[in-house]
Amino acid sequence: MSKTIETNLLQCPKCNSNEILKKNNYILCQSCNSKYQMKNEKYYFHTLDSASITDNLDRFKHFIKRYKKIYAFLIKTISPVYLDNTEEKFIEKYISSDKIALNIGSGYSDLSKNITNVDIFAYDSVNVVCDITNLPFKDNSIDVVLNIAVLEHVQNPQVVINEIYRVLKPNGKIYTAFPFIQGFHASPYDFTRVTYEGIKYLHRDFNQIEVIPYGGPTSGFLWVMQEWLTLILSFGIKKIHTPIYIFIMLITFPIKFLDYVLIKHPMAKNISSGFIFIGEKKDDSF
Repeated sequence: MSKTIETNLLQCPKCNSNEILKKNNYILCQSCNSKYQMKNEKYYFHTLDSASITDNLDRFKHFIKRYKKIYAFLIKTISPVYLDNTEEKFIEKYISSDKIALNIGSGYSDLSKNITNVDIFAYDSVNVVCDITNLPFKDNSIDVVLNIAVLEHVQNPQVVINEIYRVLKPNGKIYTAFPFIQGFHASPYDFTRVTYEGIKYLHRDFNQIEVIPYGGPTSGFLWVMQEWLTLILSFGIKKIHTPIYIFIMLITFPIKFLDYVLIKHPMAKNISSGFIFIGEKKDDSF
């Protein structure tokens, strides 16, 4: 179960006012009179309807995401990306019940009872439904922000990183997972990839704690190979592309577990599936 955010941490995304008043089924900005729906302690500042999803594979994933345990199992096993325990170790180290922590672009996931979930889709586990390029949180109000495989889906990742910097407290921690060698995957859009140096530059305003590969080089290779084989075997017929792709995933996914070893190679970053940046907001008070 995710953590409900307190109203006193919110600000109006239209006028950036902190004068938020909580009513029975909505919250009101007393500065610009904007009203935002509130239902079962979930805040709706902006939402994207599933009708906007046009990619067949993404439509299938969006349907499966309703079943959190099944989708989590598929991501952990069938997907081409090897996942280690870096995320769990970060949560254990930096997030506790006395911290205000966000997982932006959370999707279906529910990583901890101490994390507030933020997404543009109103999944059951999401607490704040909003556009992550315009976060409805006060300046310097959040202790920790995670964003996991979401920045490739926004047109300008730097805007989101700047928003995270704004809402984090001084010395607040950031965890970013961003793809490098991965195929196109709409959710509902897909725009960007970054290199090892690229993710560091994206977070240039933060103090760097760690930058490491995630997924690893085998995962980068496997995703491209699966897409390539699907192109060959679908013979240019778009209707059979998705079922063939899923079939190929099912018979080739065990290859990714080679990354248990290869992700530790000093040159894994050259073709890694993605990168993780862990950093902290600078404390400018000194």
